[in-house]
Amino acid sequence: MNSSRLWLTISFASLSMCPALARADAVSQQMQQFVEKGEVSGAVTLVASKSGIVHWEAVGKSDLASGRAMLKDDLFWIASMTKPMTAICVLMLQEEGKLSIDDPLEKHLPEFKNQWMVEHKEANKLTLIRPKRPVTVRDLLMHTGGLGDVKSPRVTSTLAELAMGYAREALQFEPGSQWSYSNPGINTLGRIVEVVSGKDFATFIQERIFDPLQMRDTTFWPTEEQCKRIAKSYKLNKETGKLEQTAVYFTEGPLPDRHRTPFPAGGLYSSAQDVARLYRMMLNGGALDGKRLLKPETVTLMTTTQSGDIKTGFVDGMSWGLGFQVVREPQGVTAALSKGSFGHGGAYATQSWGDPQKGLAYVLLIQRAGMPNGDKSDIRGEFQKVASELAPK
Repeated sequence: MNSSRLWLTISFASLSMCPALARADAVSQQMQQFVEKGEVSGAVTLVASKSGIVHWEAVGKSDLASGRAMLKDDLFWIASMTKPMTAICVLMLQEEGKLSIDDPLEKHLPEFKNQWMVEHKEANKLTLIRPKRPVTVRDLLMHTGGLGDVKSPRVTSTLAELAMGYAREALQFEPGSQWSYSNPGINTLGRIVEVVSGKDFATFIQERIFDPLQMRDTTFWPTEEQCKRIAKSYKLNKETGKLEQTAVYFTEGPLPDRHRTPFPAGGLYSSAQDVARLYRMMLNGGALDGKRLLKPETVTLMTTTQSGDIKTGFVDGMSWGLGFQVVREPQGVTAALSKGSFGHGGAYATQSWGDPQKGLAYVLLIQRAGMPNGDKSDIRGEFQKVASELAPK
């Protein structure tokens, strides 16, 4: 038997004796298929238990033009995966008695007093009325506040300026009556964190989440060295059928510029390992490596359904906790997740989920713009399907 055949024999024998290793390798094999189909340039996948990493691999390229291989510690714009972290900041302040999630916004941000609401909208005519009650912090955590949107006047807008702009827009519906995904609502929560804590939002989230969890690559402003590890973003050219590079639209301006707005709704860059540490902390009831960030009861509050019967989310069977989506009934793309799994996706199809029943956290990092629904993508569904098999039998 020649040496190559002997090596293959040993390799396959090793895999047969280590089914967990074989299943972990299957995750990368599945992701490689999406790379070969040209649907993504590359991907980093990580599966973690409460105690540590079960699978962590990279496939494909982070830069198609240069041919740079995707690496496990590459950085990605995680977009709306920022939102649960903002929510954690808010709940930390509730634990300290500095606010209540049932506070009206106007208690902390007076500019939200006496808001108007759109009653009818016809052609160029709006009929405005007063809402039955003011918007609360809880509404913003669940996207049931109805805040209107305004474009940032410049890339260096402060959260105070953004909140003032949102406050001047009429509400789109009665607070608490329906769900409508809202970047303005989460950005406003960031401003509340500033007012209540006395610290700017970026400093608060750094000191209270990133530093304790040793999330060293999570930032609104990657350094020049970190920028070298950011995976390029791509979209599909419908005419050529090929991937072409695109910009990160949410974070305009040069990346190292620390004056750029730190959007609480979607401004963060991060790595798979960093995101996994956050979800391991949540799966462990608010603590990791001896450092407690949240009380267990706060974790439960955030990761169980708070939205009642209101239809929420981007796929069927979902509900909303506080800052997190929560799986009410696993189905379709969430079929591999247990009931009660919690998490959030991002605009460029990144995904992060914690499954309390299986005791696993799933992190999928890709940079794929233009998907009709990143939460419903085949790559998410297949990743979670294979990754869920890594749960202890």
